[in-house]
Amino acid sequence: MRHNQITDINALEIIDNRGNPTLRVSVCMEDRFYGRGDVPSGSSTGGYEAVELRDGEARYNGKGVRKAISHVLEKIRPELIGLDGTNQRAIDNLMLSIDGTSNKSNLGGNAILGVSLAVARAASQAVGFPLYRYLNAGAHILPVPQACLINGGLHAGNDLDVQEYCVMPVGAENFTHAVQILCEIFTCLREILLTKIGKVAVNSSEDGGFAPPLSSSFEAMEYLTDAVKASGYVDKIVYGLDLAAGGFLNIETGLYTFEGKKRTAEGMKEFIADLIQEYPAIISIEDPLGEDDLDGWKMITDSFSEIMIIGDDLFATNKERLTLGMEKKIANATLCKVNQIGTLTEAMDAARFAQRNHYPVVMSVRSGETEDDILSDISVALDSGLFKTGGIRGSDRGTNYNRFMEIEAELGESAVYAGNNYKRLLPKDGADHTDDKQQNTERAND
Repeated sequence: MRHNQITDINALEIIDNRGNPTLRVSVCMEDRFYGRGDVPSGSSTGGYEAVELRDGEARYNGKGVRKAISHVLEKIRPELIGLDGTNQRAIDNLMLSIDGTSNKSNLGGNAILGVSLAVARAASQAVGFPLYRYLNAGAHILPVPQACLINGGLHAGNDLDVQEYCVMPVGAENFTHAVQILCEIFTCLREILLTKIGKVAVNSSEDGGFAPPLSSSFEAMEYLTDAVKASGYVDKIVYGLDLAAGGFLNIETGLYTFEGKKRTAEGMKEFIADLIQEYPAIISIEDPLGEDDLDGWKMITDSFSEIMIIGDDLFATNKERLTLGMEKKIANATLCKVNQIGTLTEAMDAARFAQRNHYPVVMSVRSGETEDDILSDISVALDSGLFKTGGIRGSDRGTNYNRFMEIEAELGESAVYAGNNYKRLLPKDGADHTDDKQQNTERAND
């Protein structure tokens, strides 16, 4: 009998935080080690993501995942039973071979990812390691949480076009302190919105932030910075925005209908410049243009090289897309979303490739999440310096914050909070030659 063999695989249709169905896959090894993986889903999705297979039937308004479940049970399960569950790359590659498409449209990226995540968890149980250590024996970096405290775009029912206004406590002492800071800012922001706008302003978005009835990014940033000032953490906070610009791009005209104007890529650049001039603590802009506006991306990357210009829809956690971006020198950082690419192996390969080529990696949740905290372990395994967590409320968001604090406690003195070293760039050989704790302390005290 083969050691660490997969002995069973099952799948269940569950619901995410938006009331939409998704998959929960469970994998058993040696009839006694179990792993589970819930599959997240995005509402703001790019054209280069792995295909999310939905049933298209009347139930759940066409969003059921019974077809994906049948693929797990009837097409994937028979091929994986008996295999060594600790050989993650071989298992993920086998599923890609069974699917046989470039975008996972045969089996469904959601079916493949659920199995991939559950296999990793079961294997970590079998070898007796927490998942982050199973994936990387030397993992020890706790990321700076990038918390979306005000939302707009497709994630909120207001008139803000920018999708996410985030705060990042780079000056926190550790991850646990960062969570305290975020909670206190969140509370201050709620009181300010209640006082100045009223109860309607504290409604929740899909990401767990606030969705106030605003239409201007300058207004949103004013409320956010006021809350940071009121909480007393101005010297510990920087900001990041996700424009998710593909959502307001007219493909035919090439114009962006944004904050009451039709803008060219140049017009979007001018908006960003004005915003950064007003709020110089903004250190990252995500998806400032549509995913195929490569000339515009080059212009914006060149214009704002001092901050992170993050590709999300642009790269889709895809090594080939990242290679294209690096060749054209567009964007200078990438998001990592496991369901964009569809397997754990491919997601980690893309992240490591980005880090080796000096593109910082921002690990990220999706708007459609469950209570699964697996992304926290993956983030620590990648030694990523930033983790886009969503807001600070809801079990779908809190689960990752709580898991990071657990990991920090487990690591003890070995744990290093990324802090001002949030870019976490690796040398070209992939090794980490820095004394992280000393470097983090020095930079935090600058």
